[in-house]
Amino acid sequence: MNLKVNLAGVGLKNPVMTASGTFGSGAEYSDFVDLNQLGAVVTKGVANIPWEGNPTPRIAETYGGMLNAVGLQNPGMDVFAKRDIPFLKQYDTRIIVNVVGKTTEDYIEAVERLSNEAVDMLEINISCPNVKEGGIAFGQNAKAVEDITKAIKKVAKQPIIMKLSPNVTDIVEMAKAAEAGGADVLSLINTLTGMKIDIHKRKHVLANKTGGLSGPAIKPVAVRMVYQVSRGVNIPIIGMGGIMTAEDAIEFILAGATGVAVGTANFVNPCATMDIIHGIEEYMKKYHISDIKELIGSVE
Repeated sequence: MNLKVNLAGVGLKNPVMTASGTFGSGAEYSDFVDLNQLGAVVTKGVANIPWEGNPTPRIAETYGGMLNAVGLQNPGMDVFAKRDIPFLKQYDTRIIVNVVGKTTEDYIEAVERLSNEAVDMLEINISCPNVKEGGIAFGQNAKAVEDITKAIKKVAKQPIIMKLSPNVTDIVEMAKAAEAGGADVLSLINTLTGMKIDIHKRKHVLANKTGGLSGPAIKPVAVRMVYQVSRGVNIPIIGMGGIMTAEDAIEFILAGATGVAVGTANFVNPCATMDIIHGIEEYMKKYHISDIKELIGSVE
């Protein structure tokens, strides 16, 4: 039985990886998860300099998921390169670094810093507010998506994955813009913008007022977007958004995803990624599927 998949020339032993921001850089989960069994570890977002993140409270549970407004807090590239990359290099898994920035220059500086590091791919989080353009996220304007993809592609030594925001009118337009800019792979979806109000205090639960909604509540939206994008572009897709079980992961694969990323589920069940890998194997046995590639995009 073959679970191997290929993302822009990078071979993964199976399609299952972690979603950025839900797994740290692996160390926090290494007691629960055999990192050697994962297709890839996708790190928490890292910027060229340390980011403090948003004020607290910045996480809230919601029906069928959670809201987060952590604000991409991270220790910056120096600490990341010194501490997190060497830790991950101990394991036989692919390393995908999630990169964040507030300006195009921020992204370029971070990507250039990573060009000599032993990491396999870069996932560019373009859901960050573009400071120079008045705060709208890079990923919410097709021209901005194409421009930043082009700029990063010029300096990147590793293949780049553009992580798309679902908070747009037409996800396929954004995907095509990223492809036109030279993206090697797309990942989708990032969180949906949401809000929670405490009716007793008549106050916003999150200090930031709004946050990113993740978890099972967003899965049908994510599956639909992966399906649409897979039919609009010719590059591979990593699907994510509410994957809790192997059945969820298989749904994304049938919709057209080559890889899947597990996020919020890690908080509920630290062994979720392992359970999903085993569940995919069981499903393939049950339906006599010898190669996972037979499943990718095979929904009728």
